[in-house]
Amino acid sequence: MISTMTRLLSLSTAMMIAMSAVASAEPSQELIDAAKKEGTLTTIALPHNWCGYGDVIAGFKAKYGIEVNELNPDAGSGDEIEAIKANKGNSGPQAPDVIDVGLSFGPSAKADGLIQPYKVSTWDSIPDSAKDADGYWYGDYYGVLSFIVNTDIVKNVPKDWSDLSKSDYANSVALAGDPRASNQAVQAVYAAGLAAGEKDAAKAGEAGLKFFGEVNKAGNFVPVIGKSASLAQGSTPIVVAWDYNGLSWRDSLNGNPPLEVVVPASGVVAGVYVQAISAFAPHPNAAKLWMEYLYSDEGQLGWLKGYCHPIRFNDLAKNGKIPQDVLDKLPPAASYEKAVFPTLEEQAAGKEAITKNWDSVVGANVQ
Repeated sequence: MISTMTRLLSLSTAMMIAMSAVASAEPSQELIDAAKKEGTLTTIALPHNWCGYGDVIAGFKAKYGIEVNELNPDAGSGDEIEAIKANKGNSGPQAPDVIDVGLSFGPSAKADGLIQPYKVSTWDSIPDSAKDADGYWYGDYYGVLSFIVNTDIVKNVPKDWSDLSKSDYANSVALAGDPRASNQAVQAVYAAGLAAGEKDAAKAGEAGLKFFGEVNKAGNFVPVIGKSASLAQGSTPIVVAWDYNGLSWRDSLNGNPPLEVVVPASGVVAGVYVQAISAFAPHPNAAKLWMEYLYSDEGQLGWLKGYCHPIRFNDLAKNGKIPQDVLDKLPPAASYEKAVFPTLEEQAAGKEAITKNWDSVVGANVQ
């Protein structure tokens, strides 16, 4: 279970551990043979246009010759958990072998006995703050809160949170959600608090509120939910959102208008998803081999091509494993070295401070 201690680890520090060892890590031939004998892997909730999963699944099938039975691609994390529960005694095609869920579902699924432990070959390069110590679940990919900027309107793009209160950005700054309800918006406020120097989660929430109060008082905050359309129209020329959302918006707008995705210089907060193997997986060896593939260089790069930063991103970047054409589509790799992964307890403490006091401290009704 996640520790209640603050563990805002730098990815670069954690990923330096045993770097040479993980570089050559491969699944055993014994595992490969056992997985091929099972012949099938059953996944759930993996839409092909999310994080490059279409190519990732195709790559796994091509490499190992194992069929992939894809259940309900549009399901949510809760649906995945329910699918495991509903198929405990079922070894048929409706029983998922593996799940890809939001962070909070990892610890709860472990506590409920729904997942089984397995440590991939590249285990040491996954930050401690993004995995269960016993191997029941582990972070797979993440996004960081970024500034998505319409550069047709904003010529001097903001570089850090403190910039957002400057007079250059009058009537320009929006959040990609209502901070009284949206996790994306709550984490943005929390990130601003960390950038202000606070380490304690509740105090970071309070500091973030104070900062956005200043942004609002300066006349810079736009109280609407920022989206691709509002960016394009110019009503919210700066939107604080997950980087993968901004990169996707950039591609969909295709230069009309041009967007720049800026990872702030401080307060780089990551939101992570996690992988796990069902405790009742009908194809346990195929499930383990799938995990090995996902956490290999090839699998991690597959996610990155879909704009989701793989959990081993800094390890890949420092070892020159990321093709230049992929890097060229992303913010600078160094921007992610300061990424921190708030624990569930830290997220809860920050959220409580932010959602309860947004109205009284900031006073902007986002809609």
